[in-house]
Amino acid sequence: MGLDGAMMDTKDITHKVETVQDLLTAKFGIKRRPLAQMMMKAGRRLPGRLHKRARVLSDAQALGGHPKLARQMDMAAVDQAYEDCVAHLTAIDVADRRKGRVLGIAGAIVFNLLIVLVGFVLWLWWRGYV
Repeated sequence: MGLDGAMMDTKDITHKVETVQDLLTAKFGIKRRPLAQMMMKAGRRLPGRLHKRARVLSDAQALGGHPKLARQMDMAAVDQAYEDCVAHLTAIDVADRRKGRVLGIAGAIVFNLLIVLVGFVLWLWWRGYV
């Protein structure tokens, strides 16, 4: 593979990394930064295997700028990592995540109110009013 093939791979890898960055921004509202930083910001909202796949992409992007090192890249692994990241991120439903968060907060509030109500009834019973 000549220098031209390495340059095409570099452009291809850059495009793939930018696509994953765009998806992270759209799905999680993460400010656009280098892919490794964006994945750290996403944290536990994404599974560990996706973090490993994104690391493959960011490593490939770092190697892509060096023509001799670019030949050592496993393009099949880079393509698989890209496909896995895009498949997982496109499957995320932002509205469903928002609804789940609202329901979780509402459940916590109702549980706390129930505990306070039970405590109040127990206090009334202990004082002899009930």
